[in-house]
Amino acid sequence: MWYNRLMHFVNAKTILTPRSMNIYRGCLHGCIYCDSRSRCYQFTHDFEDIEVKKNAPELLEETLRKKSKRCMIGTGSMGDPYIPIEKDLGLMRRCLEIIERYNFGSTLITKSDLVLRDLDILTRINNKTKAVVQMTLTTADDELCRKIEGGVCPTSRRFEVLCACRDAGIPTVVWFSPLLPFINDTRENIDGIIDYCVRARVKAILCFGIGLTLRDGNREYFYKALDRLAKAEEEIYSNNEGTGVIFKGLKERYMKTFGYNYMAPSPHEHELMIYLKDLCRKNNIMLGTDSVFKWIEEFPQDEKISQPELFD
Repeated sequence: MWYNRLMHFVNAKTILTPRSMNIYRGCLHGCIYCDSRSRCYQFTHDFEDIEVKKNAPELLEETLRKKSKRCMIGTGSMGDPYIPIEKDLGLMRRCLEIIERYNFGSTLITKSDLVLRDLDILTRINNKTKAVVQMTLTTADDELCRKIEGGVCPTSRRFEVLCACRDAGIPTVVWFSPLLPFINDTRENIDGIIDYCVRARVKAILCFGIGLTLRDGNREYFYKALDRLAKAEEEIYSNNEGTGVIFKGLKERYMKTFGYNYMAPSPHEHELMIYLKDLCRKNNIMLGTDSVFKWIEEFPQDEKISQPELFD
């Protein structure tokens, strides 16, 4: 496969910190806004050169065998567990099998429909303890999605994934983040995402405000992407007019508006957050950060769950 050239293997010393793991470090999704590219995370390799923790399943089993108290095991916070190489390597699937075997819970964050491959294991985990699938939806417009998240399935396909989880009885959470100023920070976009969430019966939405963060490292990548998208528009719209033009002059507008600030909030953040909260309230969808994370991390206490495997 083409992506086999874009990875290197390591033997990791640890896997959980303390209840979260990242099997892969780096990503191929190509999202223009990705905070994980920031220099503060101290990558020692190119972001697209995926670091693969080839011994992740063995480390996970060793760790879970020694744990005296079960909990939710999370993954995907710093690298999507369902990047393309997972299709061949299957490390995430092996880790889920171990989580099920030791009667822990699982929660994952992804943008990929490859998670459907493991719906059988996630369903079994959820029937025994708890499984939560978290999926990022930033724009209801598939055409825009392909521009800002070019290496992953479009939003409409992610909606289908959420529906499949719904039908399997697996609760879901949507990361409605980031909403990019002057790009998708609109009521129309919020309406489209909420419609998807209502139809998929999403449990909760994580939203950190209307805007994005621009740290050293990801800021430069983001601005280069805005330039690239503006040039692509010029090739399609030679007169630089029409409904398809979004990115013309956008980098300069960002630099003038936000400079080198870490936070880049939408000028319409206040009214849009009020609008989002009202829609979630009307549709009985939990909205927040701390409260949603607390619910995700809650492990069900059920005396009926046997645990002899913990002490093998």
